[in-house]
Amino acid sequence: MMAEETAVAPSTFALDGWVRARLDQVERALERWISADALQDSGHAAPVALVDAMRYSVLDGGKRLRPLLVLAAYEAVDGGAQRACEAALRAACSVELIHAYSLVHDDMPCMDNDVLRRGKPTVHVQFGEASALLAGDALQALAFELLTPSGDAVDGAVQARLCGLLARAAGCSGMAGGQAIDLASVGHQLSESELREMHQLKTGALLQGSVVMGATCAHPSPQALAALKDYGAAIGLAFQVVDDILDVTADSATLGKTAGKDADNDKPTYVSLMGLDRSKAYAQDLLAQAQQALLHSGLADTRALAALADMVVNRAH
Repeated sequence: MMAEETAVAPSTFALDGWVRARLDQVERALERWISADALQDSGHAAPVALVDAMRYSVLDGGKRLRPLLVLAAYEAVDGGAQRACEAALRAACSVELIHAYSLVHDDMPCMDNDVLRRGKPTVHVQFGEASALLAGDALQALAFELLTPSGDAVDGAVQARLCGLLARAAGCSGMAGGQAIDLASVGHQLSESELREMHQLKTGALLQGSVVMGATCAHPSPQALAALKDYGAAIGLAFQVVDDILDVTADSATLGKTAGKDADNDKPTYVSLMGLDRSKAYAQDLLAQAQQALLHSGLADTRALAALADMVVNRAH
């Protein structure tokens, strides 16, 4: 079957079964790597309270979209992999740790001041602000530790590329930079281009980075890598558009976080700028862009990536 045929037919792909199998790998790895035994260094045990806050932040919650994107991109480039290699599994867990740390810090009183995340009290509510800050710091550090194992499990050149990709996606020209713009924009009217730039950094950079990191583990061709970057950029922005839609259309129980928070905080969103109907149409346009990018990848089977893009956008309906 041609890539053009597989890329545009996510409905024929058994996404639920694919997701369950990959999540099983990711959850078991996260459980193993975020444990008191794993976090010992030269006989020095990590503080139990800190490990508890880290585990609370990551385990037992979340859709794991970013790890799934890593694994889907790896499998698409590898062309037949049914199970993640060591590098791809570590990359999948590392992006989830960065995502979790960002949520811990974003929820704190100095930023979004939220009390609900993934259907349970936020980390600073459960453990206190100081412990939440340290848990986020430790998760960020652990993400890079996972990418740099000793021995020959992951090639050194691959380790370096993955660390660079993750650092750029998470840093001042990525997620952290976007959050800074977001905080500075409260109460201000942004243009559509300004809002797009903010979300390309705050949300899109790590989602795109997840795709590129997964592909990097399988040594993509220049054509495939360029197309997957375009795919990741489209779904990264689509995710935020849909998040803005859900903030005004879904309740807190469905979201697992406080609904209506953006409006209450006078934050600029796609819905406040474009209206609900135009925002929904824009999300569909971005989905089409993502699917078109897959057509240009030259990869034989991109059905998992196509189905994940569809899932991202149509969770609003």
